[in-house]
Amino acid sequence: MADKLNLEIITPERRVFSEAVEEVVVPGLDGELGILPQHTPLISQLKTGLLTYRQGSDRQSIHVSGGFVEVLPDRVSVLSDVAERPEEIDVERARRARERAEKRLSGQGLAGDGDDIDFRRAELKLQRAMIRIQLAGRE
Repeated sequence: MADKLNLEIITPERRVFSEAVEEVVVPGLDGELGILPQHTPLISQLKTGLLTYRQGSDRQSIHVSGGFVEVLPDRVSVLSDVAERPEEIDVERARRARERAEKRLSGQGLAGDGDDIDFRRAELKLQRAMIRIQLAGRE
């Protein structure tokens, strides 16, 4: 299978995807990583974003958040905290999460001044919500 990669996406709860693909793009901490068959082995931490893969002329995306990717010449293994296909996303729930995060970031929901941990969590929740809404194609 020199012209394909076996892509496997796993969360703590389930196997989300396991198929042969021609190309994978993952959201690495320092930017997107494009992976083709025979890629040099690497391990990278993932950030919240869209993992995109190509099978023939068909491109699909999956929302991933946190975790790691391991790349071998013939395999890409993604171990993610969260992984969701577009059809699994509850858009109304994502919109409510976005609104809560925006309120927190504007200072209306923070526990105290300078609470960096709450601010960072709110940023991450806002990112996740926006990516979910984008992936579901509803805004």
